[in-house]
Amino acid sequence: MSNNPLLTWCFLSFILALTLFFFFIQRKKTKFYLPPGKMGWPFIGETIGFLKPYSATTMGEFMENHIARYGTIYKSNLFGEPAIVSADAEFNKFILQNDGKLFEVSYPRSIGGILGKWSMLVLVGDMHRDMRNISLNFMSHVRLKTHFLKDMENHTLLVLSSWKNNCTFSVQSEAKKFTFNLMAKQIMSLDPWNLETEELKKEYVSFMKGVVSAPLNLPGTAYRKALKSRNSILKFIERKMEERMKRMQEGKKGLEENDLLNWVLKHSNLSTEQILDLILSLLFAGHETSSVAISLAIYFLPGCPQAMQQLREEHREIARCKKKAGVVELTWDDYKKMEFTHCVVNETLRLGNIVRFLHRKAIKDVWYKGYDIPCGWKVLPVISAVHLNPSNFDQPQHFNPWRWQCNSKNGNCGNTNSSNFMSFGGGPRLCAGSELAKLEMAVFIHHIILNYNWELVDVVDQPIAYPFVEFPKGLQIRVQTLAQAQAQAQSVI
Repeated sequence: MSNNPLLTWCFLSFILALTLFFFFIQRKKTKFYLPPGKMGWPFIGETIGFLKPYSATTMGEFMENHIARYGTIYKSNLFGEPAIVSADAEFNKFILQNDGKLFEVSYPRSIGGILGKWSMLVLVGDMHRDMRNISLNFMSHVRLKTHFLKDMENHTLLVLSSWKNNCTFSVQSEAKKFTFNLMAKQIMSLDPWNLETEELKKEYVSFMKGVVSAPLNLPGTAYRKALKSRNSILKFIERKMEERMKRMQEGKKGLEENDLLNWVLKHSNLSTEQILDLILSLLFAGHETSSVAISLAIYFLPGCPQAMQQLREEHREIARCKKKAGVVELTWDDYKKMEFTHCVVNETLRLGNIVRFLHRKAIKDVWYKGYDIPCGWKVLPVISAVHLNPSNFDQPQHFNPWRWQCNSKNGNCGNTNSSNFMSFGGGPRLCAGSELAKLEMAVFIHHIILNYNWELVDVVDQPIAYPFVEFPKGLQIRVQTLAQAQAQAQSVI
């Protein structure tokens, strides 16, 4: 090199240019005042620790350690991207309220791959708004009153009819049976326990295992099996669409007039692919989260006998009024009378934290509470950390439904600031099925509390965040009919 001055000069110029380039890049980076934290290993960052399973009624060791060390807003590297993690209630509300303005959805590609690119979970902008409006119409208050409520009660009684005195079973399985059959009926008019319904349910179970698994598209993995099940489910739905369209062309009417499939075929301009992803995502959302919520309520209640007793008194009073009026089926007015039940529902969702965190990214540089949130960075509002923070909820790990009882004079609910309650998200992407989920829980609780006592068979089987909440052993309980319990009490007397 020393024998060629031109080559030496070019080499030195290149080194100088490279040095200046990195200097200005680094100088530009230092303009950001980022929250404290560490980025972890290259590429994977701290993802493994963040996703490590833990008790669903806690923040988890990772969150607890990071909050103790860095505060409620910190930086990290998660899901292969630089990220800002928030356990701050005000910042989480700010993120959700500014969805589409400062932040937007940013789920990992694997989620879109399995739920579909037209799934409401991953859509943004006008297309998300259109899909959400269809969902809101499908799960509107009017439809909840006129279509869902009666079906919910029928499907609840169908499940409970198989519960025999002193029998033991998995609540998780029974709750999933109830919610799946309900959504399959409302979406595609599928009757419970028909052969085709059972076949669809089997494929759906395989599909769900892949949603919560590592996104490894390799032979034998849960993710690969889930993709295969997804194709089978979509073929099933498409076949139903073709049958329905043929009947419409022939002018034939059926009992399916009021289901979702019929509505989107008649009143929307969605493509076949969009309809398939919409139905799959609604089946997922309406089935999975609601069944977990019901399981959590049944798990928490035995540990709070006073709540069990107050619930039973509330529902017995509703039953007495119905008997006096000569009415059998639950009505919307009955649902509105379930005031303490609504407290139990809220407390179950707060403590159980079915949705632990949300995926967002900054679409502009954001300045908040003295920190820069750079454009393009992932932003993770952690809902569970807000719900389990003693600054937001008094004794947060204690199951206390009474914290939700409001004082009508000042609107306060115990020691609870209801604006910190984020189980259904918030802002323009507030869960479209929030009222549906609460109604499902209330109807199921109504019938189980009026007819059964139950006890947990395995107290070690606690809800675990994977990050989706699940009972590893299915939550085994043993039930006793109240009639049998009363007969035993009389015999003792």
